[in-house]
Amino acid sequence: MTEIGETTTCPFDFSEGLEFDPLLAELMSRNPVTKIRLPYGDADAWLVTGFEGVRQVTTDHRFSRAAITGRNYPRLTPEPIVSPESINVIDPPRSTRLRKLASQAFTKRHVDRMRPAVEGIAAGLLDEMAEHGAPADLVSHLSDRLPQHTICELLGIAPEDRPSMQEYAHQLLSTGPETRQAAANAKSALREYFGTLVTERRRSPGDDLISTLAAAKEGDDAFDDQDLAVMALTLMLSGHDTATCEISNIAYILLNRPDLMEQVRNRPEELTRVLDELLRFIPFRKGVGIPRIATEDVEIEGVTIRAGDFVHVSYLTANRDPKRFTDPDVIDPDRTPTPHMTFGWGGHRCIAAPLAMVELEAAIGGLVNRFPRLRLAVPVEEVRWDTATIRRFPITLPVAW
Repeated sequence: MTEIGETTTCPFDFSEGLEFDPLLAELMSRNPVTKIRLPYGDADAWLVTGFEGVRQVTTDHRFSRAAITGRNYPRLTPEPIVSPESINVIDPPRSTRLRKLASQAFTKRHVDRMRPAVEGIAAGLLDEMAEHGAPADLVSHLSDRLPQHTICELLGIAPEDRPSMQEYAHQLLSTGPETRQAAANAKSALREYFGTLVTERRRSPGDDLISTLAAAKEGDDAFDDQDLAVMALTLMLSGHDTATCEISNIAYILLNRPDLMEQVRNRPEELTRVLDELLRFIPFRKGVGIPRIATEDVEIEGVTIRAGDFVHVSYLTANRDPKRFTDPDVIDPDRTPTPHMTFGWGGHRCIAAPLAMVELEAAIGGLVNRFPRLRLAVPVEEVRWDTATIRRFPITLPVAW
């Protein structure tokens, strides 16, 4: 057994279906806190895997994301994905201020108002798939297009600009060392694009999300142009990432679990509960995300983290912690509702999670009802998976009905 202090090299490149990464599973079984080395960055990092440890790191002000700015921090991509001004790498109280402003656009009332539009987009895409005829690729017809269409419509991104948005997002999420320059160029292009878009919306507001955020106030507080541009960029990237992966992954599981497919179809009132359990279960990304730095010595699960150390958490392993979830490796739609970490935790939990759930409900609910005899059109071993980015999802999913 590896002792605390020894370092495990972690490529975190496992991408076989939706099986849990065996390296992550091994690290979980060793200790709740281990030392790892990732493909990029100057230093080793601590990896916290247990639910309680992850909760501590994500809510303890002594762990700072802002402190990674300007550092060649340990990561899975050659170019850091996030901009230093992003809400994802800002600490309280500034991040709290920005989140309060941004969350005004994702209240239950606002998201409920968005639901008919999202359901209409999903229905239209499914109609197009039906007109195309079987076999059809579910990813290109639905998983790619619904989140992209939804977030681009919300942000008011012109249709002719949307293909480049998708390509930039892919470049930023790529893991190969040869992609570094393309990722840097993509980040620069996106910052310039959204900077220009914010200027336009300040001058001529519309009914889009950028205009809504530009008008958002919390007392005397409001977004400045830079904050707003980076917030819009972050929302665009998130809209191209999590929902796309999860629509494909959930559809894949349902296609291979007729019992769950039948439950979702015959008991639509249970759709949200089934989706929530699948979100907990699915390893939708590889390895880890954005680290934090300990600003002073802190003890986590009996291990002393020294000031200046990098700390990564794994939401994937936290979602499989047997101390938190009974039989965590089993999909149990009747599980007692217990909050999981798929959308993050603490001060950096995804503010657009309510919209993502609406997209998933519209996509999966619409899919199973529109195509009651839906099935895979190829043997399961012929389904192709993303191996080029930090995401885990089928890049094609041929279906018939």
